Amino acid sequence: MSQDLYPIAVLIDELKHDDVALRLAAIRRLSTIALALGAERTRDELIPFLDESIDDEDEVLLALAEELGGFVDFVGGPPFGHLLLTPLETLAAVEETVVRDKAVESTAKIGAVLSSQQIEDFYIPMVNRLSKGDWFTSRTSACGLYSPIYHLASPKTQDDLRALFATLAKDETPMVRRAAATNLPKLVKKLTKAHVVNEIYPLFSSLAQDDQDSVRLLTVEGLVSIAEILTPEETKTMLLNILRSMCVDKSWRVRYMIAEKFVAVSKSVGGDIVKEELIHAFVQVLKDNEAEVRTAASTQAPGFSAMIDKETVLKEILPCIRDLVVDSSQHVRAALATEISGLAPILGREPTIEHLLPLFLQLLKDEASEVRLNIISKLDKVNDVIGIELLSQSLLPAIVELAEDKQWRVRLAIIENIPLLASQLGVKFFDEKLGPLCMAWLGDCVFSIREAAVTNLRKLTEVFGFDWAKQTIIPKILEMGKHSNYLYRMTTIFAVTSLASAVNGDVLKDLIVPTVTQLASDPIPNIRFNVAKSMEQLIPLLKKTNVGQLVNDPIKPSLVKLSEDADMDVRFYAQRALAGIAA
Repeated sequence: MSQDLYPIAVLIDELKHDDVALRLAAIRRLSTIALALGAERTRDELIPFLDESIDDEDEVLLALAEELGGFVDFVGGPPFGHLLLTPLETLAAVEETVVRDKAVESTAKIGAVLSSQQIEDFYIPMVNRLSKGDWFTSRTSACGLYSPIYHLASPKTQDDLRALFATLAKDETPMVRRAAATNLPKLVKKLTKAHVVNEIYPLFSSLAQDDQDSVRLLTVEGLVSIAEILTPEETKTMLLNILRSMCVDKSWRVRYMIAEKFVAVSKSVGGDIVKEELIHAFVQVLKDNEAEVRTAASTQAPGFSAMIDKETVLKEILPCIRDLVVDSSQHVRAALATEISGLAPILGREPTIEHLLPLFLQLLKDEASEVRLNIISKLDKVNDVIGIELLSQSLLPAIVELAEDKQWRVRLAIIENIPLLASQLGVKFFDEKLGPLCMAWLGDCVFSIREAAVTNLRKLTEVFGFDWAKQTIIPKILEMGKHSNYLYRMTTIFAVTSLASAVNGDVLKDLIVPTVTQLASDPIPNIRFNVAKSMEQLIPLLKKTNVGQLVNDPIKPSLVKLSEDADMDVRFYAQRALAGIAA
């Protein structure tokens, strides 16, 4: 076989192989094969071959659709980019949704680099064929292909494109109408206001009143995009009734979408409609009988409250928030716990203390650990407004409870928030209340907790300074180094190694290096090779300080001894550390 034909022959063999993994790997290597063939043979042989071989497993087709999106350079650049549209058109009509979506994404990428002539000669005819396809799959894909190239088409073609999009928005198949509703906001951004008002608005209105809730729920973003280009008066006339209907739609999924995008909708329709209509509508979604809608509405509370006056927040929104604090759904309470602190800067100090703080403390005592955790992780906003004194009295019991939660991930999340709390609470409060907790985590039965506890101590040292570490935590860590359980001794090594980067030379000399050196003669091999790894990390730190002489004594003699250890792993890490001294 000639050398020229070899790459394509191998590809053909692999793409016809029984093993899906091999076919997938072949697709992933298409760019390499195209480079080997050169642009001309890629155009003449590889692309037609790929077009013929589109009858495969979905994951192979998905990979092909993705690869073709970045293939313009391999076929000779943008002047030949249109050749890639043929296989992508076939992929855009397959049954599997993810393959079609990826094909549409890749086609849009290619469309962006084509010339106006190529758009007219190749891209538009492809959009026409897909839009008029017998199967809904091709018509669904077509909906996503209008907005990427609309601005590149001639005025007459633009008229045709809008008319063709209108037929898709009125298609008899709900899946096609859904795709039209999804892509409508992108098209609106490319159109003139006159075209939106005269042609797109009637389509939007019809989709917003569709008999399928799966179509209606996708029109919320369309409402936002149209409202953004209308004047407040036009918005009132054209969109207000549709917006009212969405807020009280009989389908909870539509109400969920409006609740989730409430701030975006409010910003787009303007202040007058917010005051006159949307405050009442927001109260309705906060009180919705579906937990999912209340959850979505909870996340919008601070954003919406920032758009209205403080009195209205206290009078209208806050009573709903009180109800949500004791909501029967844990998901609602958890969403609220994440967001409620955002109301503090809006309300200011006194109203926060009077109205929000009791709710805050109530959530800190919630039976669900996720709710309590969400409150604690967003403490800083409330602390900025009211100070930590008021919070600390109720905060501590909740932290202690979470620190001992049976779910180790909850304990982990609390540890990760401790440095933030420490900087807010101050060193005195921390030493009294939280210091013992931080030390207790070093002996946790889960390794991830012990590891996080070590990192936590280093971050605390960065917050409070190495003098604090020297007096408060390092003596306790060194005590653990004498513990009969080897896991405690192991944690000591991890802890002092981690702290080494946050302390000064004196602490290294007086406390850290002696501890590590002492553990070099531990009877457990695991401890000894971790000592060697620790010394490897300490060497560059010591060289940078005023105690660099410690590298030669006692670090080097200890490593020489460990490099002759009976255990293979200990020898390996000791020799690697010795190489670091020489470097």
